[in-house]
Amino acid sequence: MTNKAVISTEQAPAAIGTYSQAIKVNNTVYLSGQIPLVPETMQMVEGGFAAQAEQVFKNLEAVCRAADGDLQDIVKLNIYLTDLSHFPTVNEVMGRFIKQPYPARAAIGVKELPKGALIEADGIMVI
Repeated sequence: MTNKAVISTEQAPAAIGTYSQAIKVNNTVYLSGQIPLVPETMQMVEGGFAAQAEQVFKNLEAVCRAADGDLQDIVKLNIYLTDLSHFPTVNEVMGRFIKQPYPARAAIGVKELPKGALIEADGIMVI
């Protein structure tokens, strides 16, 4: 029998569609994609790509904490970029939020993201 729980926090942007911020099943948490929305305003963070990447990791961190974990507990991370030339910046920002051992990761180039975001990330966390 599975123990399924919805994870929700006001410290991350509210879901803008038919999904939950995360779902916890036993000790595994499935994190929905986070774009660089500021939770308090639900507006895109200002300041270019690096600021957007930082906000995405802040949002993921808030959801991880709401599930009694942290970014270091992520075992699989997917990053979606509208421009793969931002990959070095993603590595730099990610390195400030997550230390070794790093999670398994994919970086995927996409045509566009919700609300015109330049980056989105989702993942799986085990706690």
